Amino acid sequence: MVNTLRWLIHNTATLIPNMPGPRVLDNEILVFDGACGTSLQELSIPESAWEGKEGCNELLNVTAPDAIIETHASFFEAGAMIVETNTFGASRTVLTEYGLELDVERINTAAVENARQAAQGEPNRFVAGSMGPGTKLPSLGHIPHEDLFFAYREQCTALVKAGVDVLLLETCQDLWQVKLAMIACLEVMEECDAEVPLMVSITVEQTGTMLVGTDISAATATIEPYPVVSLGLNCATGPTDMVSRIQYLSHNWPRRISCIPNQGLPEVVDGRTRYPLEPDEFAQHMKKFVVDFGVSIVGGCCGSTPDHIRALTAELDGVKPGERELAT
Repeated sequence: MVNTLRWLIHNTATLIPNMPGPRVLDNEILVFDGACGTSLQELSIPESAWEGKEGCNELLNVTAPDAIIETHASFFEAGAMIVETNTFGASRTVLTEYGLELDVERINTAAVENARQAAQGEPNRFVAGSMGPGTKLPSLGHIPHEDLFFAYREQCTALVKAGVDVLLLETCQDLWQVKLAMIACLEVMEECDAEVPLMVSITVEQTGTMLVGTDISAATATIEPYPVVSLGLNCATGPTDMVSRIQYLSHNWPRRISCIPNQGLPEVVDGRTRYPLEPDEFAQHMKKFVVDFGVSIVGGCCGSTPDHIRALTAELDGVKPGERELAT
């Protein structure tokens, strides 16, 4: 068998996307869920569930599954078609910080089971395996690339074997991290003989670049040769700060575009963090992305509640993604 990692490194310029995936991709517009972390903060989770590891939301997949199922179910009931597993930080690089590095498979498997239970077998409800950037970036010298590659392979293997419908690399901040993660996922799929749609979502800061200084054009050119079904933006800002980057993707990215923003920039009110964008305002912004720029994957990041997703699905009722004119 050809070593996928070695082959991809030398052949990405000619790699042709061909990943059919399950029926989730047959939907003209895909509506993702809202924020998992900020939703969990609103629940009364017993202190015992944290097992002394406060802040590790991913552990709750095992110790407080009902809370996770309740969160997923609230977004499904609001109209979301896809919920992301509670695995944003469920890679070895993050779990090691809590002494849970041996629990990668257990936590990721439980997360998929929780999301499936929330879906209740409904035909148009899907599960996306969420993989975040971790807390160490290779371009900044935080972690050897071999260690990060292994961590993504390990987490992806657990998610694929647990049966996710989609793999989502989200909140990507470093192109070296993105490339390692994509190659890890593709290698896992080859080894598992699985075809799972792979989505990539980068984070562009208010500075106009990714955290390590990469702009949207460089990110687009780097990711395009890989067989991912979508590229888009999530986190960091609200929708208004994403307009120019989404517009760029509309004219320069040939496949699906995703847009999953925060509900504006966070504010501290009475000692609590809140996000100012109201559901109706959020929904109107998102409709413009769909109509004006042909975005076909939408949802909410930090601060987005079931009410935001409910308003979004109502606003998009009967709406089709606008035509896109790609630059030649």
